[in-house]
Amino acid sequence: MASGQSLVLVSCADSGELHVLRLSEDGQLQTEQVLPLGGQLMPMALSPGRCQLYLARRSEPLAVIALALDGTEGSVHVLGESPLPASMASLNTDRTGRWLFSASYGADMVAVQSLDAQGHAAGTVTHPTGRHAHCVLADPTNRFVLATSLGADQLHRYHFDPATGRLKDMDVPVFPLPAGTGPRHLCFNERGDRLYVLGELDACVHVLTFDPATGALAVLQTLPTLPPGFEGKAWGADLHLTADGRWLYSSERNSHTLAAHAVDPLSGQLSPVGNWPTQATPRGFAITPDGRFLLAAGQTSHRVGVHAIDGASGALALVAEHSVGLNPNWVVAVSLRPPS
Repeated sequence: MASGQSLVLVSCADSGELHVLRLSEDGQLQTEQVLPLGGQLMPMALSPGRCQLYLARRSEPLAVIALALDGTEGSVHVLGESPLPASMASLNTDRTGRWLFSASYGADMVAVQSLDAQGHAAGTVTHPTGRHAHCVLADPTNRFVLATSLGADQLHRYHFDPATGRLKDMDVPVFPLPAGTGPRHLCFNERGDRLYVLGELDACVHVLTFDPATGALAVLQTLPTLPPGFEGKAWGADLHLTADGRWLYSSERNSHTLAAHAVDPLSGQLSPVGNWPTQATPRGFAITPDGRFLLAAGQTSHRVGVHAIDGASGALALVAEHSVGLNPNWVVAVSLRPPS
């Protein structure tokens, strides 16, 4: 396998498939496998070692499916599946890979499960949240966990014990965001002192300061992600930082666009770079670990678009499109290793 290639995984909700693609060095996609796992397949999470993938089925039987990734051959196989307590909108592991977090939009809760070496989840403990939990994520120190409540415009804050998997409410357990934000997805910068929150209902990215010692939060900046002149209803979807932390990208479903912001390396504040058209209804996207490409899944185009990232400006350029299953909505990209 040539260096510079990536393995791209796309969950397709309406065809019940996981599509396994190979991304070449020049940005072209090729289908390697199609795994018919059944049901409404949606959120995915990588283990910290990037050798296991967790995929949630949101229809009965509700389950998290564990898959092993071969980073040399570029192949995927199923390890098994474990029950989930509700239909989950997102998954993440803690920073050790021993615990699986999940958030349920419909059941207004987050859950914690232990993970064994084969990826089997067990020992479910649930925690109620405000309306429509959507994302749950550990901070880089692995001492705090945050969860979004999209319907209550707030973040839930927990102390986390990675030895036991226990979540405990902080003294001030809820951090409010402006009314109408609809907080959906979260990501931290590498230093762990800035938290980026994407609003589904306002399509804004909110920059928060985060104190890694205490877990304290404060809003630092709010910027729109919609293209100038767009007058439709906002419907923010996903956001990711490049691995070097220089660029923050977000997707917006009603304008069918991707937005880029430059990240100030000292303050963590954002400056708008631009907006670009992408696949129809871009729910999820991923950035390759080398930062060269952004891969966006169109829920209603049933394709993945490959956008080259200009390393100097952050600008995007469409270089390829590739058909996948029906309603692709979550994308994960992993570097492939050359054979030894």
